[in-house]
Amino acid sequence: MFRPCIDLRDGKVVQIVGGTLSDNPADVRTNYVSERPASWFADLYKRDHLTGGHIILLGAGNETSAREALAAYPGGMQIGGGVNASNARSWLEAGASHVIVTSWVFREGRVDEPRLAELVKLVGRERLVLDLSCRKRDGNYYVVTDRWQKFTDVTLSAATFKKFSNLCAEFLIHAVDVEGLCRGIDGELVEKLAAWSSIPATYAGGANSLTDLETVRRLSQGRVGLTIGSALDIFGGEGVRYEDAVNFNRSHC
Repeated sequence: MFRPCIDLRDGKVVQIVGGTLSDNPADVRTNYVSERPASWFADLYKRDHLTGGHIILLGAGNETSAREALAAYPGGMQIGGGVNASNARSWLEAGASHVIVTSWVFREGRVDEPRLAELVKLVGRERLVLDLSCRKRDGNYYVVTDRWQKFTDVTLSAATFKKFSNLCAEFLIHAVDVEGLCRGIDGELVEKLAAWSSIPATYAGGANSLTDLETVRRLSQGRVGLTIGSALDIFGGEGVRYEDAVNFNRSHC
């Protein structure tokens, strides 16, 4: 299943190379900056009945654009990036279907259990998405936080997914090492996600052709969704026509 996205940086819709995010803006490699507002993309996704997509705020200065997108497609998209206990409910009230959280519950390299429990109590398990975006090191996939630069001590495993599946409705996993490079998906990770996750999971990273949608569907037996970003023509890409991705959902979902 194709799941859409809206990545926001400085209030604009962008596509970046995920592994280059850092505190220094000059280090960030950007593939695309749109002249269209975030609300245009949200309205497009609404028109085509695409569900399960996400809006990610890449730093400050994105709240107005995000709220405009949520207003254009109320209940149709998840939101993440700086979500915490003080703002989670306001994002849901603004129209987000779910809030996505990483750094606020993964602190100092480990899971902050009280914070996670607080968030579950605040918004409800059914409206919480845990972002387990990861990088590979020493043969294991580790959850990374803080612009995907800091490794935690949490590895992706059957035990990890079993634990967290009782606390959230879905998982979002960016394969950071291939995110934005358009060099193909991490098939090994997709297979592991399908084997380990008992609840819906969305994989993002590296997709560069419509074939990747079929590959993810085959490797996961239809259990993992795929976000396509930089390769999409609506984001300046040449690998995938947006209309073809929409038609894939119509044919297979």
